[in-house]
Amino acid sequence: MQDTLAQLKRGENAVITDVSSNQIPLKLLEMGCLPGNPVQLVQLAPFQDPMYLNINGSHLAIRRETAAHILIEKVTHE
Repeated sequence: MQDTLAQLKRGENAVITDVSSNQIPLKLLEMGCLPGNPVQLVQLAPFQDPMYLNINGSHLAIRRETAAHILIEKVTHE
């Protein structure tokens, strides 16, 4: 099973691999939430929702419900 954006922990880095779900608003795609773009979880709001993300240099806040439809591959630093 592949990881989703909703599973990122604060400070973790990943690369978006798929955003093909029809649950993802077009506005997120227009703002850079596209396959191949790097993403980092910057901060979580109280009650863990929304998520504040750095996606390809842009800062976005998205709901965890939406983030669960965005597939990622976590980046590990060696």
